[in-house]
Amino acid sequence: MIIGSGDIASSLNDRDDVIFFASGVSNSGCRDEEEFKRERRLMITTFNSLYQPGISLFYFSSISLSFVTTPYTVHKMSMELMVKGMWPDYSIIRLGNIDWGNNPNTFLNALRRMRQEGRPVNIRDEWKYMINKEQLLLITDNLPASGKNKISIFGDMRKVKDLI
Repeated sequence: MIIGSGDIASSLNDRDDVIFFASGVSNSGCRDEEEFKRERRLMITTFNSLYQPGISLFYFSSISLSFVTTPYTVHKMSMELMVKGMWPDYSIIRLGNIDWGNNPNTFLNALRRMRQEGRPVNIRDEWKYMINKEQLLLITDNLPASGKNKISIFGDMRKVKDLI
């Protein structure tokens, strides 16, 4: 079962032994506590209505937890702890920036929108981890459903100036 309808959820291959929780806060700039509460409530509802032995939860988090502390990363860490406390079998999948989709809040889409609107784009001399759909599917199609797993999918390290 796939929970969600965004860029990640729509690219996943469904599996009988996994609940893909791809319906969380996707904007890393989010500071809205109501959005964070919405994701927490949905996780509790998902567990209460769908948990059964032999079914694993795959939760999509962010690799940014390793680099910065923001309201978003604090929330994601809290969600990871919730998953670990509730689900006997789970995989926490920390993702880099995706390079596909329509979500206006992804790194690439935000840059594209700024350019289309003629707004100045401040290109810093920094690297971003970019993941493509094939890299995501390689992991989600093959990651075991049993156990307590945490995996970081960094993808390709790219200079921001080369992404523009």
